[in-house]
Amino acid sequence: MDYGTLRGLVALLILALFIIIVVWSYSKKRKDSFDDVANSIFEEDKVNTADKKRHLDKDSKQETNNNV
Repeated sequence: MDYGTLRGLVALLILALFIIIVVWSYSKKRKDSFDDVANSIFEEDKVNTADKKRHLDKDSKQETNNNV
């Protein structure tokens, strides 16, 4: 097996892996889970905003010592 044949086999392997990944990512079985993950950023944003407000309220009530 010479270098050109090896390069051709590696190229075919990479092409096959690419096709498998594309088919997997666009399959109907994965659509629901991908949609959930895509929309999760909006749900986390609401939770994080509420947590930040609580955290800011707690910090405003605490006194700090800046003389360190």
